Amino acid sequence: MSENSDFWVFGYGSLIWNPGFEFVDRTIARLSGFHRSLCVRSHVHRGTPETPGLVFGLDRGGSCVGMAFKVAGARHEETMAYLRARELVTHVYLEKTVSLRFLEGGGTHAVTYVVDRGHQQYAGKISVEAAARIVMNAHGRSGPNVDYVTNALTEIHRMGLRDQWLESVAAHLRR
Repeated sequence: MSENSDFWVFGYGSLIWNPGFEFVDRTIARLSGFHRSLCVRSHVHRGTPETPGLVFGLDRGGSCVGMAFKVAGARHEETMAYLRARELVTHVYLEKTVSLRFLEGGGTHAVTYVVDRGHQQYAGKISVEAAARIVMNAHGRSGPNVDYVTNALTEIHRMGLRDQWLESVAAHLRR
Protein backbone atom coordinates (compact mmCIF):
# COMPACT_ATOMS: atom_id res chain seq x y z
CA MET A 1 0.00 0.00 0.00
CA SER A 2 1.49 3.30 -1.10
CA GLU A 3 1.49 6.07 1.47
CA ASN A 4 -0.10 8.30 -1.20
CA SER A 5 -3.04 5.94 -1.75
CA ASP A 6 -6.28 6.15 0.19
CA PHE A 7 -6.51 3.37 2.78
CA TRP A 8 -9.05 1.84 5.15
CA VAL A 9 -9.16 1.40 8.92
CA PHE A 10 -11.51 -1.11 10.58
CA GLY A 11 -13.05 -0.10 13.92
CA TYR A 12 -14.93 -2.54 16.13
CA GLY A 13 -14.94 -0.80 19.55
CA SER A 14 -14.43 2.84 20.47
CA LEU A 15 -13.17 3.65 16.98
CA ILE A 16 -16.78 3.18 15.80
CA TRP A 17 -18.03 6.25 17.69
CA ASN A 18 -14.76 8.06 18.33
CA PRO A 19 -12.31 7.45 15.50
CA GLY A 20 -10.17 10.49 16.36
CA PHE A 21 -8.83 10.85 12.82
CA GLU A 22 -10.10 12.48 9.63
CA PHE A 23 -11.77 10.20 7.10
CA VAL A 24 -13.40 10.73 3.71
CA ASP A 25 -15.97 7.93 3.90
CA ARG A 26 -17.20 5.22 6.21
CA THR A 27 -19.30 2.12 5.76
CA ILE A 28 -20.36 -0.91 7.76
CA ALA A 29 -18.17 -3.94 7.06
CA ARG A 30 -17.67 -7.54 8.20
CA LEU A 31 -14.36 -9.09 9.17
CA SER A 32 -14.28 -12.88 9.10
CA GLY A 33 -12.04 -14.96 11.34
CA PHE A 34 -12.27 -12.66 14.39
CA HIS A 35 -15.04 -11.62 16.78
CA ARG A 36 -15.48 -8.58 19.04
CA SER A 37 -14.91 -9.50 22.68
CA LEU A 38 -14.42 -7.69 26.00
CA CYS A 39 -11.20 -9.65 26.39
CA VAL A 40 -8.57 -7.00 27.12
CA ARG A 41 -7.75 -5.74 30.60
CA SER A 42 -7.37 -1.98 30.20
CA HIS A 43 -4.56 -0.50 32.28
CA VAL A 44 -4.65 2.95 30.65
CA HIS A 45 -7.77 4.13 28.81
CA ARG A 46 -10.55 2.47 30.88
CA GLY A 47 -8.74 1.29 33.97
CA THR A 48 -5.43 1.26 35.81
CA PRO A 49 -2.93 -1.52 36.59
CA GLU A 50 -4.42 -1.64 40.12
CA THR A 51 -8.06 -1.68 38.91
CA PRO A 52 -8.09 -2.77 35.27
CA GLY A 53 -11.14 -2.23 33.12
CA LEU A 54 -12.26 -4.27 30.13
CA VAL A 55 -12.11 -3.15 26.52
CA PHE A 56 -12.74 -4.85 23.21
CA GLY A 57 -10.28 -6.90 21.30
CA LEU A 58 -10.68 -8.79 18.08
CA ASP A 59 -10.25 -12.38 19.21
CA ARG A 60 -9.90 -15.48 17.03
CA GLY A 61 -12.95 -17.14 15.53
CA GLY A 62 -16.32 -16.08 14.18
CA SER A 63 -16.82 -12.71 12.55
CA CYS A 64 -17.26 -9.09 13.53
CA VAL A 65 -19.33 -6.32 11.99
CA GLY A 66 -17.83 -2.89 12.56
CA MET A 67 -17.12 0.38 10.81
CA ALA A 68 -14.64 0.77 7.95
CA PHE A 69 -13.19 4.25 7.55
CA LYS A 70 -11.61 5.40 4.28
CA VAL A 71 -8.70 7.75 4.93
CA ALA A 72 -7.05 9.99 2.33
CA GLY A 73 -3.55 8.87 1.39
CA ALA A 74 -2.23 12.33 2.24
CA ARG A 75 -3.20 11.60 5.87
CA HIS A 76 -1.53 8.17 6.01
CA GLU A 77 1.45 9.08 8.18
CA GLU A 78 -0.46 11.18 10.73
CA THR A 79 -3.36 8.71 10.94
CA MET A 80 -1.11 5.70 11.48
CA ALA A 81 0.93 7.60 14.09
CA TYR A 82 -2.30 8.49 15.90
CA LEU A 83 -3.65 4.92 15.75
CA ARG A 84 -0.38 3.43 16.97
CA ALA A 85 -0.20 5.86 19.89
CA ARG A 86 -3.82 5.03 20.79
CA GLU A 87 -3.94 1.28 20.15
CA LEU A 88 -0.40 0.13 20.89
CA VAL A 89 0.10 1.96 24.19
CA THR A 90 0.69 -1.32 26.09
CA HIS A 91 1.20 -3.57 23.03
CA VAL A 92 -1.76 -5.84 23.86
CA TYR A 93 -2.87 -5.41 20.24
CA LEU A 94 -1.16 -6.49 17.04
CA GLU A 95 -1.51 -4.27 13.99
CA LYS A 96 -2.83 -6.30 11.05
CA THR A 97 -4.00 -5.74 7.51
CA VAL A 98 -7.21 -7.72 7.01
CA SER A 99 -9.79 -8.33 4.28
CA LEU A 100 -13.21 -6.78 4.82
CA ARG A 101 -16.56 -7.27 3.09
CA PHE A 102 -18.80 -4.21 2.94
CA LEU A 103 -22.40 -4.95 3.92
CA GLU A 104 -23.50 -3.02 0.81
CA GLY A 105 -21.29 -5.21 -1.42
CA GLY A 106 -17.64 -5.22 -2.39
CA GLY A 107 -14.73 -5.14 -0.04
CA THR A 108 -11.24 -3.93 0.68
CA HIS A 109 -8.17 -4.43 2.84
CA ALA A 110 -7.94 -2.46 6.07
CA VAL A 111 -5.67 -1.83 9.02
CA THR A 112 -7.03 -3.06 12.34
CA TYR A 113 -5.84 -4.19 15.75
CA VAL A 114 -6.29 -7.75 17.03
CA VAL A 115 -5.62 -8.96 20.55
CA ASP A 116 -2.33 -10.69 21.32
CA ARG A 117 -3.48 -13.77 23.26
CA GLY A 118 0.01 -14.14 24.73
CA HIS A 119 -0.04 -10.68 26.33
CA GLN A 120 -0.54 -10.40 30.11
CA GLN A 121 -3.56 -8.11 29.56
CA TYR A 122 -5.45 -10.74 27.56
CA ALA A 123 -8.43 -11.69 29.76
CA GLY A 124 -9.90 -14.46 27.60
CA LYS A 125 -13.56 -15.40 27.93
CA ILE A 126 -15.24 -13.81 30.95
CA SER A 127 -18.73 -14.42 32.34
CA VAL A 128 -21.37 -11.71 32.04
CA GLU A 129 -21.43 -11.21 35.81
CA ALA A 130 -17.64 -10.95 36.12
CA ALA A 131 -17.42 -8.55 33.17
CA ALA A 132 -20.11 -6.29 34.67
CA ARG A 133 -18.32 -6.26 38.04
CA ILE A 134 -15.00 -5.30 36.43
CA VAL A 135 -16.56 -2.64 34.18
CA MET A 136 -18.56 -1.08 37.04
CA ASN A 137 -15.43 -0.44 39.14
CA ALA A 138 -12.93 0.70 36.51
CA HIS A 139 -11.98 4.21 35.36
CA GLY A 140 -9.01 5.23 33.23
CA ARG A 141 -7.47 8.08 31.26
CA SER A 142 -10.37 8.07 28.77
CA GLY A 143 -13.09 7.92 31.43
CA PRO A 144 -15.34 5.39 33.15
CA ASN A 145 -15.35 1.86 31.79
CA VAL A 146 -19.17 1.90 32.03
CA ASP A 147 -19.30 4.72 29.45
CA TYR A 148 -17.13 2.70 27.06
CA VAL A 149 -19.44 -0.31 27.24
CA THR A 150 -22.69 1.66 26.98
CA ASN A 151 -21.37 3.81 24.11
CA ALA A 152 -20.28 0.69 22.25
CA LEU A 153 -23.68 -0.94 22.68
CA THR A 154 -25.47 2.25 21.55
CA GLU A 155 -23.39 2.38 18.37
CA ILE A 156 -23.79 -1.34 17.71
CA HIS A 157 -27.55 -0.84 17.91
CA ARG A 158 -27.34 2.26 15.65
CA MET A 159 -25.70 0.07 13.03
CA GLY A 160 -28.75 -2.20 13.23
CA LEU A 161 -26.89 -4.98 15.03
CA ARG A 162 -27.45 -6.97 18.21
CA ASP A 163 -24.92 -8.38 20.66
CA GLN A 164 -26.72 -10.51 23.24
CA TRP A 165 -23.68 -11.04 25.46
CA LEU A 166 -22.90 -7.31 25.58
CA GLU A 167 -26.59 -6.51 26.15
CA SER A 168 -26.52 -8.87 29.15
CA VAL A 169 -23.45 -7.08 30.55
CA ALA A 170 -25.22 -3.72 30.09
CA ALA A 171 -28.33 -5.05 31.86
CA HIS A 172 -26.18 -6.03 34.84
CA LEU A 173 -24.62 -2.56 34.85
CA ARG A 174 -28.09 -0.94 35.10
CA ARG A 175 -28.98 -2.96 38.22
